[in-house]
Amino acid sequence: MSEPKSDRPTTEPSSYLDFEKPLAEIEGKARELRAMARQNEGVDMEDEAKALDAKAATMLRDLYKSLTPWRKCQVARHPDRPHCRDYIDALFQEFTPLAGDRNFADDLAVMGGLARFNDQPVMVIGHEKGNDTKSRIERNFGMARPEGYRKAVRLMEMADKFNLPVITIVDTPGAYPGKGAEERGQSEAIARSTEKCLQIGVPLVSVVIGEGGSGGAVAFATANRVAMMEHSVYSVITPEGCASILWKDSEKMREAAEAMRLTAQNLLDLGVIDRIIPEPLGGAHRDRKASYDAVGKAIGTMLGEVTGHSRDKLIKDRRGKFLSMGSKGLAA
Repeated sequence: MSEPKSDRPTTEPSSYLDFEKPLAEIEGKARELRAMARQNEGVDMEDEAKALDAKAATMLRDLYKSLTPWRKCQVARHPDRPHCRDYIDALFQEFTPLAGDRNFADDLAVMGGLARFNDQPVMVIGHEKGNDTKSRIERNFGMARPEGYRKAVRLMEMADKFNLPVITIVDTPGAYPGKGAEERGQSEAIARSTEKCLQIGVPLVSVVIGEGGSGGAVAFATANRVAMMEHSVYSVITPEGCASILWKDSEKMREAAEAMRLTAQNLLDLGVIDRIIPEPLGGAHRDRKASYDAVGKAIGTMLGEVTGHSRDKLIKDRRGKFLSMGSKGLAA
């Protein structure tokens, strides 16, 4: 599988972020020129369109050369960004979804089941945000309720029983904070899921593909190996939430994002994650195949690093990893 190195995006997004508006104008003009040429036979505007393509490519490189933490948050939340279901469809074979927590309900914000990865039987579990208005509402925008975490615990127990590696795909702004979720024991369910991650004696690897929000993300990402995509974020709270608490002003989210050290690059320095997965220029949504290939390669590498270890070693290493977390960055 190849690294996503191409400068030209293979697909243009259906929507643009605030800081991408100048880019949207140029790419829009190139599309308009090509549409005019198709409608008027004998009119050739390809040279003009290609000149705009080159200008757009240069602008895209400049925009993504040094993204601020807040802009990385925006990219991580891009509506066109591939989600858990997309990665499962692209990287796993024979996926058989397993539903319900055997207690209350099935939470569609969490999906999981048996599958094959590189012809190896595995258990895959992840947050799913949905890709249109209907599915986003059904999936609760990736914000899991207690039954979602209890479903994850059930699937991890099954994987442990049958000696199956567990792969988790993290993409959530955080666990759902609604009244019903709290009444059904949201914090306890998150804690049980985190505890189960620490207890299972099989390889557990995790990838943050977009947002890794608070305990809702940690409940899946307490793993032997954790990777983050280049423009993903992972933090104890959203920048808006942090700004509301510290400054009583959610508009200070840029300052909060800067202070929180939530980017993949920050967290690698702190020892919170183990590797960064490169993204195509302009974000994962601009070249989905390259993104799938890069994530698949990272998962394969991480599984290879821990496969064959004894049950006791997997558990010990996982616990040691989290006990020592942050010491690298503090010492520096």
